[in-house]
Amino acid sequence: MHKLPNLMRIRERYSKVIEYFLAHRPAAETELVYTDPYQLAVAVILSAQCTDKRVNMITPNLFKHYPTAKSLAKAKHEEVFELIRSCSYPNNKTKNIIGMAQGLIKEFKGVMPSDVDELQKLPGIGRKSANVLAAVIYNKPAMAVDTHVFRVAARIGLTVNAKNPYQTEMQLIKHIPEKLISLAHHWLILHGRYICVARKPKCGECGLTAICKYYTSSLLKTKS
Repeated sequence: MHKLPNLMRIRERYSKVIEYFLAHRPAAETELVYTDPYQLAVAVILSAQCTDKRVNMITPNLFKHYPTAKSLAKAKHEEVFELIRSCSYPNNKTKNIIGMAQGLIKEFKGVMPSDVDELQKLPGIGRKSANVLAAVIYNKPAMAVDTHVFRVAARIGLTVNAKNPYQTEMQLIKHIPEKLISLAHHWLILHGRYICVARKPKCGECGLTAICKYYTSSLLKTKS
């Protein structure tokens, strides 16, 4: 008799999820296109409530005009706005990326900090974005929780009663080996983006159904 996922010990579920992703997506990475920490910071700010695909369409021309933090720090709002207006919330994001560039020059002499708390001192960089930068640039054990990570972790059963991104983050880093945390961040994001999608998850294409609480619950509802 197969063990039901909802009766599986949390450590066993994490172990199986990690085993699966190491085998099927060992080299997961961000889909944002960038060449240096400054460009990644801009792209991360622009990606809030916007697809990476859209951001990658915007940034080449933006970076052509403003290739460095120093050049963006001196930019005029209306000029930057015109370059990013096709992304969501362009007015606020214009303020944030210019402010981020100014803060990077003034507070950190142009060098992107590696500490999550220090990163959050930059305009437009909240905890999630700071974790992304720390993980991607410096390979730090930081778990950025966006809507994909929050949803996937709960559905699979990696988190229990997590009410917000911070609670999800704390539960995930408790159970994922430190050396895999930055990689696991990408596993969960990409799984949520392409397989465990919000409205109608593609369970037929998922290799985690044997241990997924959501899938088991759906089966039980179908049989009842």
